[in-house]
Amino acid sequence: MQIFCASFLQIVILAINYQLKMNPEKKLFTFEEIKQKLVNYCVYQDRCHSEVEQKMREFVLIPEAKDEILLYLMKENYLNEERFTRSYIRGKFYIKNWGKTKIKIHLKQKGITDKLISTCFDEIDENDYVSIIKKIYENYAGKQKGLKDYQKKSKTIKHLLNKGFEYDLILQVIEN
Repeated sequence: MQIFCASFLQIVILAINYQLKMNPEKKLFTFEEIKQKLVNYCVYQDRCHSEVEQKMREFVLIPEAKDEILLYLMKENYLNEERFTRSYIRGKFYIKNWGKTKIKIHLKQKGITDKLISTCFDEIDENDYVSIIKKIYENYAGKQKGLKDYQKKSKTIKHLLNKGFEYDLILQVIEN
């Protein structure tokens, strides 16, 4: 048993040395220091699992240590996928004025499930959604100078589509 433990420890040390040679910019930290750095990373702003895993790649960690840190962060509620998703949706809609399509694409790129995304879209009030479309349409169309009405309308619809709003809803809002 001692021989196995010693050889396992030697393998871990060799793996760490190899990682350091391959990635000399990575600094060595203790397990507790890394855990605290990741706690601070999660406390600063809500994070999803993929962001935390990406941050962990900056450190030399064996897979078991990564799993232990992830479990700790979830257990202590520093890492909460639903809270992250709700916060992300609120921020991107109310601050950046993104539509549901663009928000959904970006959340999927972060590894959030369709089910969770659909559940969390209740953060956006439907009346607010329609009023944002109206506001963006009026502001953007008003800035288009020297264009015919159909050109203004076309450019503004394209702008709203790029912001992630649904074509059918854009047309409904414009017609009213």
